[in-house]
Amino acid sequence: MKKLRAPTDSGRENPDNATIDQISLFDQKTVTLRGWVANFRSSGKIAFLQLRDGTGIIQCVGDVQELGAEKFEKLKALTLESSLVIEGSVRKDTRSKIGFEIGLKDFEILQVCPEFPIGKKEHGVAFLMEHRHLWLRSSRQVALLRVRSEIIRAIRDYFDGRGFYLMDSPILTPNACEGTSTLFETPYFDDKAYLTQSGQLYGEASAMALGKIYVFGPTFRAEKSKTRRHLTEFWMVEPEVAFMDIYGDMDLAEDFVEYVVQRTIKNRKTELEYLERNLEPLSRVRKPFPRITYEAAIDILNKNGKPAKFGDDFGGDEETVISQQFDRPVMIHHYPLAIKAFYMKQSEENPELAACVDMIAPEGYGEIIGGGQREEDLSKLMKRIEEHKLPKEAFQWYLDLRRFGSVPHAGFGLGIERTVAWITGVPHVRETIPFPRMMEKIFP
Repeated sequence: MKKLRAPTDSGRENPDNATIDQISLFDQKTVTLRGWVANFRSSGKIAFLQLRDGTGIIQCVGDVQELGAEKFEKLKALTLESSLVIEGSVRKDTRSKIGFEIGLKDFEILQVCPEFPIGKKEHGVAFLMEHRHLWLRSSRQVALLRVRSEIIRAIRDYFDGRGFYLMDSPILTPNACEGTSTLFETPYFDDKAYLTQSGQLYGEASAMALGKIYVFGPTFRAEKSKTRRHLTEFWMVEPEVAFMDIYGDMDLAEDFVEYVVQRTIKNRKTELEYLERNLEPLSRVRKPFPRITYEAAIDILNKNGKPAKFGDDFGGDEETVISQQFDRPVMIHHYPLAIKAFYMKQSEENPELAACVDMIAPEGYGEIIGGGQREEDLSKLMKRIEEHKLPKEAFQWYLDLRRFGSVPHAGFGLGIERTVAWITGVPHVRETIPFPRMMEKIFP
């Protein structure tokens, strides 16, 4: 082998630094690839090695006459997930999914792997979750993680390209944002702190400085829930815009979701098809999205055998029934003020309602966005803090945003894992993040 390490020249067309996803650039050339054995079989004097390198999988064909008997026997000793560096010639192969294969010329084995715990047989969910660190290597999980990466990149590109500034909110906070019952408490020197439920409150402060911002990071909810839609640690993107009302907020949300979905279809169609995702429902995710009031949503539930009354909050079952009436995401706005967070603005048309909105994904995937206009009136916000029995001293800094230069402002939060689950069509959010944290799951 001439080179076992990636050279400093990392140009895309360097055959000594090739990757499988770019293999078409090297037709009829000799390349060096680094990876792991995804599958292996031999037939007499020919061996067929499926090599994966993180960017794709390609078949490498080894001939005893080309490699020599000793080298060929070493090749035959390779096991699933063994690691190696190979050198070979790229050639077209119409039978291959990627249109090419490799004729092996030489290889260096880095490790012959012992029996890999996750074999080619079916495994139960519990077993796979215990081996999540290895399960990630499977083709299905690789496809999911590529789609997740694309969604995150699309989110950043959307906001970065529209004048938003990325702001980092703290993970450790002195107060609750969404309610004290779902806080993770942690010692903080001689005091105590909480893992953040949302970056929104700090995002509001940043919006007063920069106008348009977004917060992107992990959030934590100590919800004792074991549903397919819940994690105790998940990622959220939270834009916040000064001088924007609830209707501008809904405009932003639908434009944003359309962009993310359509770009993901365009750039990750191969992965979505591998996951057997029906792309037709996703293709319909186009503006305008239907917008209905909370009262209209109550009517839909009652007409479809799901009794509901004013003041009820919606759970997964109710969201599914509502979403089934539409062929794209639906926005439900102006919920009762009493069931919404303390910072939601009181509707000017009806004081019993909040100027808020939830976006419900189709196909039973539930709420992916929650947001609304924030209460900018100092006295009303102070009253809401009292009504929610929250500690006033912890929110003095937040109230300062209303004391000094208060303006109408709005924003929302989109949960990454639920969005990935919806776009990929997987039934449970545990597969949408590399290492899920759930009520009963903290390892690995």
